[in-house]
Amino acid sequence: MVNKYVAPVLLGAGITLMLYSCKSKIPEKAVPVRNFESTKYLGRWYEIARLDYKWERDLDNVTAEYSLYEDGTIKVDNKGYNVKKDKWEESIGKAKFVKKDDIGMLKVSFFGPFYSGYNVVALDQNYKYALVAGENLKYLWILSRQTQIPESVKTEFLKKAQEIGYKTSELVWVRHDKS
Repeated sequence: MVNKYVAPVLLGAGITLMLYSCKSKIPEKAVPVRNFESTKYLGRWYEIARLDYKWERDLDNVTAEYSLYEDGTIKVDNKGYNVKKDKWEESIGKAKFVKKDDIGMLKVSFFGPFYSGYNVVALDQNYKYALVAGENLKYLWILSRQTQIPESVKTEFLKKAQEIGYKTSELVWVRHDKS
């Protein structure tokens, strides 16, 4: 008699997990960029700073390369040099828009059906600098088309991140070797 309940419970749990993993979140005080143009966002970005987490721990020289897959989703190719392991690491995933494709609110997956929030919350008009909020206050990135960022942009992004609720004192500033 117990066995007849196992399949429906597992099915329900699986559906709940699938729906939860496909939903993207954004910190309460964060607002994604409007009039977002994905074609301008494509290409290489250098990670200037991040809130550290296990997948990027000990990485320097971090880049993210965005390009289009044939189905219209965005290929995400993240690379970084692990200074402790003395080797390059790479993760390839895909991103999709959550609402409209002109709103900088996306969800990204590196693990099958499991998605996480990727929210562009600040972007200069020339698409040279971006502030990206994750799904909660544990994830934040400052990105640039070059390995450095002007002090004025840095100050503006730090202020915006603090207004959202981020602890900017915990940011890891990524080192980029000149090659």
